[in-house]
Amino acid sequence: MTNMRRGRAWAAVVLSAALGLILTGCVLTAGKFTSDLDLRRSGTFSYRYNGEIFLLGLSKLAEMGGKSSSADAQFSPSVCYTDDEELKERECTKDELSEQKAVWEEERKGTAEHEKKEQEMMRDMLGGLDPADPKAAEELAARLRKQAGWRSVEYKGDGLFAVDFAITGRLDHDFTFPTIERFPQANAFVTLVRRNDGTVRIDAPGFTAGTGGDPFRTMMRMAALDGKQTDVPKVPELVGTFTVITDAEILANNTDDGPEATTTGKQLKWDVNLRTPQAPTALVKVSP
Repeated sequence: MTNMRRGRAWAAVVLSAALGLILTGCVLTAGKFTSDLDLRRSGTFSYRYNGEIFLLGLSKLAEMGGKSSSADAQFSPSVCYTDDEELKERECTKDELSEQKAVWEEERKGTAEHEKKEQEMMRDMLGGLDPADPKAAEELAARLRKQAGWRSVEYKGDGLFAVDFAITGRLDHDFTFPTIERFPQANAFVTLVRRNDGTVRIDAPGFTAGTGGDPFRTMMRMAALDGKQTDVPKVPELVGTFTVITDAEILANNTDDGPEATTTGKQLKWDVNLRTPQAPTALVKVSP
């Protein structure tokens, strides 16, 4: 197989796997960031995220997908062999070449139909945005600026956004960051879940590259190791801090050093990078 064919085959694998992640809601990745949560035992909270967000569907993935398209595919005959035990290569007959091409044409037709369905699914999961449209990124940025909390949203190119998000509220319902209007679902960076017993579970699944945290980042690292792909989407480096300050009782947490006293309560802090093995998590007791 030629390097070009290998490259297209790998691009097709990456596109298919990425689309699978999109269909399960895994479309967002954190880059460089700082994230802070202030949770009061009265049930009020303030949350802020300042930094980078990478959107899978608006990266160079769409460009890679185009390279794997059947539209510009060219027929390349397979090798024919002798029927003896030595199985030496030989020139294919006209009938064999015709049969190979007929099979190839049928496979290309099926691939084209499959690609069309995948592209339609991608648009649906991206809230109607077409990743191949150069205006899609700014359309999304404008959509986010209209949502509460998004103080600034700047598109940097190749699926990367620089954002400043801050919101204050009361935990009489669960909270998830980020949420995007018209996106059926998206993977959460941070979730706050209020329980009936007055406890709040804090999870930050988006702040780890470990198992279950960021499958797309792992897939892109594997693509880079292939050595043949020079146009693999560049996923931003995951590095930042997640800090929780609360005057409520901390029942559990998975920080390295445990809670530290501050002037406004106890502080939990996680340094996040590609070596972070587990997502930050904590359980605190607020007033019922």
